Amino acid sequence: MAIGSKELVPVELDTFEDARLFDELKKAKEELFNLRFQSATGQLESHGRLRAVKRDIARIYTVLRERELGIRATPVATEVVTPAVKAPKKAKKTVADADADATETTGEADASSEKNEEAK
Repeated sequence: MAIGSKELVPVELDTFEDARLFDELKKAKEELFNLRFQSATGQLESHGRLRAVKRDIARIYTVLRERELGIRATPVATEVVTPAVKAPKKAKKTVADADADATETTGEADASSEKNEEAK
């Protein structure tokens, strides 16, 4: 297999949309910058990673250019169909719950009417 990241093989790059390709390109360029910085300061452990990232960048540029020229097809954005998940049914109110709700609301109304009578 060619040197490079396993997630950036050309077959997978074909499935990426242009926006995602640009994001991957930006990440790869940042990684290359960091690797070069580590190399200059003597902190780089894997020199082969420099070569792999450079090849990833070249692959992304190649896919973008081939799409621009019409050699490679741009993937069509498809909607992911997810099965509808039924919401749990609400429990029916019992007579006791309905009576309790009714007394709470009327109790508030009674209290406010009592205050109005006292104010007069």
